[in-house]
Order: sequence, then structure tokens, then C-alpha cells
Amino acid sequence: MTSKLPISEARRFAVAPMMDWTTRDQRAFVRTLTRRALLYTEMVTTGAILHGSPRERFLGFDEVEHPLALQLGGSDAGELAECAAIAEEWGYDEVNLNVGCPSDRVQNNLIGACLMAYPEKVASAVRAMREAVSIPVTVKCRIGIDDQDEDADLERFIAQVADAGCEVFIVHARKAWLQGLSPKQNRDVPPLNYLRVHRLKAGRPELHIGINGGIKTLEECREQLAQVDSVMVGREAYQNPWLLAGVDEAFYGVAGPATSRHAAARAFRPYIARRLDEGAKLNHITRHLLGLFQGRPGGRRFRRHLSENGHLDGACLRVFDDALSLVPETTPLTETETA
Repeated sequence: MTSKLPISEARRFAVAPMMDWTTRDQRAFVRTLTRRALLYTEMVTTGAILHGSPRERFLGFDEVEHPLALQLGGSDAGELAECAAIAEEWGYDEVNLNVGCPSDRVQNNLIGACLMAYPEKVASAVRAMREAVSIPVTVKCRIGIDDQDEDADLERFIAQVADAGCEVFIVHARKAWLQGLSPKQNRDVPPLNYLRVHRLKAGRPELHIGINGGIKTLEECREQLAQVDSVMVGREAYQNPWLLAGVDEAFYGVAGPATSRHAAARAFRPYIARRLDEGAKLNHITRHLLGLFQGRPGGRRFRRHLSENGHLDGACLRVFDDALSLVPETTPLTETETA
């Protein structure tokens, strides 16, 4: 099943793929806050899909998660094409190639940001993937790596990959330093260069250029959308999920599903119950809600109760309900946009 909202429209605002964070449980929770934003899986390597078992572990999702993109990690064109075809068969709305992750582990397997040094390899992969599927094939990259020139080398990379048929690029507006910085440092230390991404869009108006990196408020998103085609928000959307409650109205012109934080939590309750029945542990699900009441009275008690009790053997919905009861109920009029 594909989303009713065309993927080209959903892409206007996206929640970034984040390892260990954008799990199927997190994405299902996000759908209590926004029905329109494009969601991404964590990066899944081609090896995991082709050789891992059961495949459901890596590709499973709930229908409520649409529109949904699978982010792939890999560099072999044949394997990426095969995985893209599998993704389409499973019902994903888009396949995205990771050319931005800076970790040592993925570098050693020629995955992620290191591929910016091999635009011809990325182009070959994109060409093979496009031939294998009818859903969009997109690329998420950085503005460069290490000592690459942010203008000439980025332009060369985009040109070669676009010539292979890629029409959508989501650009993290920082370089990735593969030598000398940890993955965590690569999210903060290299300076943001939004203007470089803006120039890329101005120079390639026929391409869809999205921007990612350091964006924290809906107002910042609006400012970016005056220069580029889409915005992608990562850590802020995870750590302060109530931000997403304003997305549908701000960027799609429709009311969002949540009238309050409590309403969002209650809407998620049946999903929690179903996942518990399937054998999932409570804390694996509710860890994604810890930031829901950020900055609100009782928010700290809510987080502490879930953190101290959600991992215990037999932890059930009562733990979630008790945590929620520690936060005073608010009315829609007192729920302000934290953006």
C-alpha cells in the first residue's frame, strides 16, 4: 500500500533517518503527531536485507507509517538494485541511498559519506536502482568530505549522480570529516553552510534539493523553504517530538491529528498494547516518547517513571498509564507550539 499523499508532496517536510532512533515504534508514534510528513527508516545495509533473517526484522513496518522511505546503506550497484526491488515489493514509497553517514564502521564497507569521493560509483548504483523499481530513488549526502572543495566537488558529485537519473537530493549542510572526528562530532563540529545548499538549488532548479542539519524550529523550516524544496529535521524532532504536531498545518494546510500531548499519548496506547502482545518490551517502545512532555510540568516525573519501570520484566500498559497520570492534563488552548 502506498500513501494517499503523493510522495512529491509529502517530501516537503521529513523526519531524518537516525540510527537506533527512527525505529518502527518511533515512526508509529510520530503518526499520532503528523500524518503528512515523510518518514524514514534507520539506515539498513544491503547485507542485512539480503542475508539477515528474518527479513521482517529489518523491513517490517506498520501501515500507519506511510508515507515511508527505506534508507539503504551500500555501494554495490547490483545489491542495491536487488534491495530496492525488495523495498518496493514490501510497500515502501521511496528508496534513499545513504551518502552521508561518517562512522568508521560503514566507511570500512564503503558505505555512507565516504562515497562522496566516488561519484561514479554512486551514479552507477542510482542507475541500477532506478532500473529495478518504479518508486523514487533519492540520495542523502553531505556538502563534502574532508578536504573536498564545497563548490567544485559538490557540483561534480551532484552532476554525475543527476545524470544517472537521480532527481531528489537531501543535503546535510555540513562537511563530514572522516579522519579526526567521531560520528557524534560530525553532527556538530563542522560548520553549517546553508548558503551552499541554497546555491546548489539556484544552480540546479530542475532538481529537488532538500536541506538538513541543525534546523530546530518550524520558523526556521519556513525560512529554508523560501530557498530550497524541502526540509528534513533530525534530532530536534526526536528529542522534542511535540514540534511535529504543528507540521501538517504549517506545511500541508491541514489540521494535525493531535490536539494535545496527552491526546497523542492516548492515541498511541492501542499500538503499544498490540506490540506488547507481539512480545515487544515496553521500554523499547516508550523510549521514543520520553521527550513528549519536554518543558512541561510533570515531564521529568513522566520520563523517570518510564525509565525506571519500563524495562522491568512484565512491564505492561499500567506502567505507561501511571507515567501519563504524573503529567497534569492540559487543554488544546494551553498547548503552544514549542517551535
